[in-house]
Amino acid sequence: MKPAIAQADARTITARWPLISGTVAVALTVLLGTLIATRSSPFSLDQLVLDELLSIRATAFTGPALIMDFIGGGWFGIFAVPLGGTLALILAGRRWSALYFIVASALSAGVVQSLKALVGRARPEEILVTTDIGSFPSGHVANAATLAAILIVLVQRRWVIIVGIGYTLLMMLSRTYLGAHWLSDTIGGVLVGIGVAAILRAPFARKLSAEVPWGRHGTEPGRGSYREKDER
Repeated sequence: MKPAIAQADARTITARWPLISGTVAVALTVLLGTLIATRSSPFSLDQLVLDELLSIRATAFTGPALIMDFIGGGWFGIFAVPLGGTLALILAGRRWSALYFIVASALSAGVVQSLKALVGRARPEEILVTTDIGSFPSGHVANAATLAAILIVLVQRRWVIIVGIGYTLLMMLSRTYLGAHWLSDTIGGVLVGIGVAAILRAPFARKLSAEVPWGRHGTEPGRGSYREKDER
């Protein structure tokens, strides 16, 4: 195989990977939701994790968990964060990134609400916050995972990956600690968020790559690599 053909094939595989992985994530969410819908009781691991977190409930932990509850949902998490991020990207001159941000956020929320209605899972009885109906998947965690995945795509920095993963894990922990969700609900939320962001990256990939100012290969918007610029 000629080097040029091999490189083209590698680029094709790389471009398709987010679409494939995102589709798999969403499919796993649907499978998990189907398993939950056919059960009359939570998974044993769900109950075990909830019991452990209930045993350590204290003011020192409840306060931060309630802050996460506010950040990840309600008017702030559902409207303020997506709209604020979209506006910031527009003002920065990154209109395709802004469109990707708002579409991914909206689609993720739509998928979550659809699955909540279809699965109809009851929330834990030991809940500390006011919530809507439907426990699977976690909307707060889906919001966190979607936001993290979007920023990883747009910023492409290692520290963003670390912060994004940490933020999502904290959201998973806080939702279970508050009794708002079972552990499997939060896993479903992660799969939805990552899946939607990954799937939508495919149609936006070329436009986004032209806007990312400091990508993995040291690129500036519309100018190619630094090495290419120096050689001109």
